[in-house]
Amino acid sequence: MPTKFKKQEKGELNGSPFSFGIVVAEWNPDVTEKLLFGAIETLKKLKVPENQITVIKVPGSVELTKGAQWLANTMQFDAIICLGCVIQGETKHFDYVCQSVTHGITELNLQYDIPFIFGVLTTLNQQQALERAGGKHGNKGSECAETAIKMAYLRKKVEGNTALKM
Repeated sequence: MPTKFKKQEKGELNGSPFSFGIVVAEWNPDVTEKLLFGAIETLKKLKVPENQITVIKVPGSVELTKGAQWLANTMQFDAIICLGCVIQGETKHFDYVCQSVTHGITELNLQYDIPFIFGVLTTLNQQQALERAGGKHGNKGSECAETAIKMAYLRKKVEGNTALKM
């Protein structure tokens, strides 16, 4: 029977054993740059050295999956964080973009032996996006960084590497 993981406080995580890739969309940069800042600052706060964090930028959220795949193919990363922002407009384009990126990141998670973290905001307006990129609802980029570390540890635990303790 699997053991239950206890909820950990932020200060307990230590990401120093791992390397992380971050793919960030350039579209909606006033939001995505804040997500990126949150992710990097959280990784550094949780003891990930800067030289173990690689960032690439892609034009938009649909391109996140290809950028993440390119990073994964280098086999240098323990997790890859995908950051983007899609804001609802007046057309169905929003639905197609959201569906495409969600499906693409899910497929990467199934095809590769590393976790791909979904950090794409899908909001009704700019204000909602900003509230989730360092505003009153926190920073999704920061949350994704914590998730990446937790998933990297979980992968090692499942693989039987008991030398790494959460």
